[in-house]
Amino acid sequence: MHDFREDEIVGKAYDSRLMKRLLKYVKPYWKQVAISVILVLILAVLNPLRPYITKFAIDDYILKSNYSGLTKLAVLLFGILLLQGVLQYLLSYITEWIGQKTIFDLRMEIFSHLQRLALRFFDKNPTGRLVTRVTNDVESLNEMYSSGIVLVFGDIFTILGILYFMFKLSFELSLVTLSVLPLLFYATFLFRKKAREAYREVRALIARINAFLQEHFSGVSVVQVFHREEEEFKKFDKINAKYRDANIRSVFYYAVFFPAVELISAIGVGLIIWYGGGEVIKGTVTVGVLISFLQYTEMFFRPVRDLSEKYNIFQTAMASAERIFKLLDTKIFISQPKNPVRLEKVRGEIEFKNVWFAYRDDGEVISEDDWILKNVSFKINKGEKVAIVGATGSGKSTIINLICRFYDIQKGQILIDGIDIKRIDERDLRKHIAVVLQDVLLFSGDILTNITLGNGEIPIEKVIEASKLIGADKFIEKLPNGYFEVVQERGANLSVGEKQLISFVRALVYDPKILILDEATSSVDVETERIIQGAIEKLLENRTAIIIAHRLSTIQNSDKIIVLHKGEVREIGTHEELLALKGIYYRLYQLQYKERKPRIVSVSGTTK
Repeated sequence: MHDFREDEIVGKAYDSRLMKRLLKYVKPYWKQVAISVILVLILAVLNPLRPYITKFAIDDYILKSNYSGLTKLAVLLFGILLLQGVLQYLLSYITEWIGQKTIFDLRMEIFSHLQRLALRFFDKNPTGRLVTRVTNDVESLNEMYSSGIVLVFGDIFTILGILYFMFKLSFELSLVTLSVLPLLFYATFLFRKKAREAYREVRALIARINAFLQEHFSGVSVVQVFHREEEEFKKFDKINAKYRDANIRSVFYYAVFFPAVELISAIGVGLIIWYGGGEVIKGTVTVGVLISFLQYTEMFFRPVRDLSEKYNIFQTAMASAERIFKLLDTKIFISQPKNPVRLEKVRGEIEFKNVWFAYRDDGEVISEDDWILKNVSFKINKGEKVAIVGATGSGKSTIINLICRFYDIQKGQILIDGIDIKRIDERDLRKHIAVVLQDVLLFSGDILTNITLGNGEIPIEKVIEASKLIGADKFIEKLPNGYFEVVQERGANLSVGEKQLISFVRALVYDPKILILDEATSSVDVETERIIQGAIEKLLENRTAIIIAHRLSTIQNSDKIIVLHKGEVREIGTHEELLALKGIYYRLYQLQYKERKPRIVSVSGTTK
């Protein structure tokens, strides 16, 4: 079940520890950041300059009927506005460019990190959560990089610039203007508190919606088969309604806050007109100063509103950064040797020596019931075709995972050509192993890409040759675009058997020395299985093969059969030898062919 507590992290509006890490991603673009800061400083001066010029236009030119001077001042003001517009465009473009570059780098780092994590990490973390990290959380940081870090200084510098010119014009009027600040601060504090609560609720509910959708899109066939559409619709309707209501509450706080700021701003303007107008009548303040202050009052509250919005951007970014860095700090890797042994010419000899394994994290206590494999020992010689059989849960697939080193064992040794696989780089090891699974995964793209997995070193001629050997060419060439036919999501436009044939071709073109077939023919029809069985003989030439199968009829010609029972190797031998022993394999064989036998013997040995 998805643990939503992590998705409810809201975070501080500013966390110095996280900010230091976030700024590292901006470091490669420090030149662009420096240009942005310079532009911000210039704009911080230009913005409050306009009302200041207005004061001189009124007092020194309009009231004195100096039209030539007024024209020059108007041209200067127009030039300032034009320059301000150009600089604002450059600032917006550069900051957005910085934002896109940094989130691109961050998203690539997260994806690369996820690719390198060991499988036991994915055993405990739902896919929906990981997708959210790479998409939603990274996108939240985009707003901070593009609209937060640089522009927040722009707002601060603009406020400081406005205050400078205000106090330069009139100390008393400046104090009157700032008298409404306590009211503004209280409104901002209240808004931040309510917005924080609303954001927490929205965040938690969107996580629930994502998890629900992912689960039900994947299992839509089950829902339809059991006629659960109406019930599941009602469940989604409840979650969606809660999400809608939470968003409406969030919008409500914004809808109240911004008009409240406008109201406070209007009160400030009213105070300026009331007090400043009186001073104009007394002759202590000029008309130009009064009009300039009215402009400054409007300008002053705009960056204050922007800072409130940026508070939410930073809060969202800190929460997302907390989750992202928690993921990046996860170091669940397959440990790599300091001086790895290179696999040059692989013979394909595999040996398990007293292997004990449990699906537990390092440092966790392993009880007797946790062991999946117990003291497993066997040897597979070069070029042998070996089958592994046993009841569900006996450890068959675990052995495959360990040979590929998706997990590390707790005790014993696994040797490839006499070399402990812990001394081999995992990528070097897996280059010589191909696995064909029961559930075939096809990626978006065409059939050719799904066979080569985008490896440009594999020519199409080799793919066609392998397809003919397997027998997949018959259905591929009938498709409208042949090898370039687009594969729909999860291979929806292909049958189970066709997908399985593609997986066989994929394994063959990589020319592995060790081939693993994990229930590879269990999902195909009799005709397709006949085609595959015919191709397997050619596939296995000069290769070591491990075959896991429930249908014993498919493995009777194996060189060796290993029988697992409750994580232990109980029997090893050929089909005839194991039948002669009349042990576990014999009982499994009896169970599968019970229609031919009047007597049924269970795996535990009880006669029925």
